[in-house]
Amino acid sequence: MSRTNTAPARPRAAADGGANRWVVLVVLCVSLLVVALDATILHVAIPSLTEDLRPSSTSLLWIVDAYPLICASLLILFGTLGDRVGRRRVLLLGYALFGIASAVAALATEPSVLIGARVLLGVGGAMIMPATLSILRAVFPDRRERATAIGIWTAVAAIGAATGPVLGGFLVEHYWWGSVFLINIPLMALILPLGRRLLPESRGAADGPWDVLGALMAAAGVLGCVLGVKRAGAGEPLLALPTAGPLLLGAALLVLFVRRQRRRPHPLIDMGLFSRAAFTTSVGCIVLAMLALVGLQLIAVQYLQLVIGLSPLETGLRLLPLTFAAMAAGATGSYTLRRIGPRRMVCWGFVLTAAAVLLLTFMGQHDRPLLLTVGFVLLGFGLQTTLFSAYESMLSEAPQRSAGAAASIGETSYQLGAGMGTALLGSVMNAAYAPGLAAVPGVPAEAGRAAANSLGEAYQVADSLGGPPGDALYRAARHAFVDGLHITLFVSAGLLLIGAAMARRLPRVMECPVDPEEAVSEAVSGAVPEAERPVLPKPAPSEAAGSEPVRSAPVPSRPVGAARSPEPSEAREHADPSGPRVPATREAIEPAGSGRQAH
Repeated sequence: MSRTNTAPARPRAAADGGANRWVVLVVLCVSLLVVALDATILHVAIPSLTEDLRPSSTSLLWIVDAYPLICASLLILFGTLGDRVGRRRVLLLGYALFGIASAVAALATEPSVLIGARVLLGVGGAMIMPATLSILRAVFPDRRERATAIGIWTAVAAIGAATGPVLGGFLVEHYWWGSVFLINIPLMALILPLGRRLLPESRGAADGPWDVLGALMAAAGVLGCVLGVKRAGAGEPLLALPTAGPLLLGAALLVLFVRRQRRRPHPLIDMGLFSRAAFTTSVGCIVLAMLALVGLQLIAVQYLQLVIGLSPLETGLRLLPLTFAAMAAGATGSYTLRRIGPRRMVCWGFVLTAAAVLLLTFMGQHDRPLLLTVGFVLLGFGLQTTLFSAYESMLSEAPQRSAGAAASIGETSYQLGAGMGTALLGSVMNAAYAPGLAAVPGVPAEAGRAAANSLGEAYQVADSLGGPPGDALYRAARHAFVDGLHITLFVSAGLLLIGAAMARRLPRVMECPVDPEEAVSEAVSGAVPEAERPVLPKPAPSEAAGSEPVRSAPVPSRPVGAARSPEPSEAREHADPSGPRVPATREAIEPAGSGRQAH
């Protein structure tokens, strides 16, 4: 007996109308803004928090790192879970958990309570991040409109990360450190009912049982790798057990996870995605961009506050040009991508960012606002251009049914790059900074070793010494920090140029492949009333051998019109990755009834 699949009705009208899908994008961007804010807003509150809660050095490290550690480790778990149980459902649960955890963090009176709240925030963030990107992939099936949406999405992420220090500095100066978490609560209270009402539900491949063991292996593996890298970045020896142990265990678990996914008939993540050069290269570019730059953010904040002497609020304001440049890059990204293609866009984005980093090496111990402004503008525009094009290419290479898995891979690579960047550039900075304080005249050796830990601690030691020795230590620490910053900038520029060379493996033009699964579903759902929709037979075994059966999944209508139903031979032709693809400069799908055939 042959089994038949009937094309179901699309789940929500939000994905159908042209206006509604942009409303969905607004909801998703607000979600992302909250998560991005929380990743950086705490940085400027650390001194006030330390004075109030008096955490140990280990507790303080976990207060800062618990959120990114947990978030990075759970992205694959929740991304693939959303493909199975519904991305909207996972997203709404993430909203609720994020709001509750924010309230607990704001009212914490003990370091352990704050650490626990940051862990819960990481869980909520891991539920929100891949769901927003995978829902965006489902709501915008046309690549050209999806490129515009991703440009807005990545710009919002940059806005959140850059305005976090500004908003955090304002709140800390006028209220108390807990207020940096309280702002999440009204936003979550607003976005939760809106999301429940407006967001469409979407699912991916649901064949076979969800691989719980594989999801836990991936989470533990990523956690071990990120934890080991962060310990190395904090100055612990690489071969020490607290550093090497998590790294080796995490790497082993990830290897076992990959082998398990290759053997399973219904894997969490289709490893065939990594056989596509554009997908693998895009992921590598995301890692390299974050590897080169995220560590510079913390160093730049220290430079502006401890060397230049700016307040937390003034520091945040100095970073605003970076935000505006990122917004401009996101707004123009879709047009630029269509004009010059992914390869040149990512390559020149890396080159422009490297030039900005090298320009910042002219910073000294005195304030140079014009130089900083120009450098931050170029940095923001170049970085946003690179990340936008890399994310767009990665997501477009993945089929809609694997959108959650692809989004989780992209976000995990982002978090891994950020963790490795903090470790690598932090290690370079420490290695360049510490020797400058080894033998300061008049300063005891023990005081010199304490001052070598950080610039802030060097200032405290200098104040306690007082007199000529204190002044000498103060000047030596500032000089060593600036020298170390310059060396770190050169290393970062080198990494960015490696990324530019890697980007040459991306496609030259923005191609718009026709997904036969989406084309059949849309032709049926868009041109034929629901009551009259035909029954689609299951493909013959000879046609389906070695491939997934064609399913009629609920997919929103294309913004340029419904596609005609392709002939079987055409569907097989388009399903072949090596088959013809349509450049973005031509219409990939014509409006129904136009009288012209789809290319």
